[in-house]
Amino acid sequence: MSRVGKKPVAISDKVKINRTDKLIEVTGPKGSLKVELVDGVDVEMNGNEINVKRADDTRRNKALHGLYRSLVQNMVTGVTDGFSKKLELVGIGYRAEMKGNALVMMLGYSHPTVFVAPNDITIDVPSPNQIVISGIDRQLVGLVASKIRSFRKPEPYKGKGIKYENEFVRRKAGKTAAK
Repeated sequence: MSRVGKKPVAISDKVKINRTDKLIEVTGPKGSLKVELVDGVDVEMNGNEINVKRADDTRRNKALHGLYRSLVQNMVTGVTDGFSKKLELVGIGYRAEMKGNALVMMLGYSHPTVFVAPNDITIDVPSPNQIVISGIDRQLVGLVASKIRSFRKPEPYKGKGIKYENEFVRRKAGKTAAK
């Protein structure tokens, strides 16, 4: 049995779960999320916890068992607490600012880089060198953070670029002068 899949998902009093045939909708104080179940995976609700069950022990169902348990857990956590990712801009002249709902970044190119976030995502710029991305959907928060990071990935010589908050950039030694 899947180690992840057999753990129950705890539900707080603030969260409401609505289940139709193959659709699970989780509603909480921050919003609502839904996921469609596939054949071979089923969800049982027992009081204030959810158990994910699989139909049989085929390789596909074993893989989907843990996946859907994690998806349900992420939905419950998202509608109660939310998720956030922090990015740091490292480099001389690298900065970010919000103009309306667009994130405008100066990343060493000849032009500013503009990024407009999806409706469910909130982007905050507490300082010119930090970007905070938050929302209720964990996958969408990670996708937006990855997209912003892709505009200028950290380079290994000086470490300049956009990096995650706790990301370690392995540095390389530059060329040595010939004697």
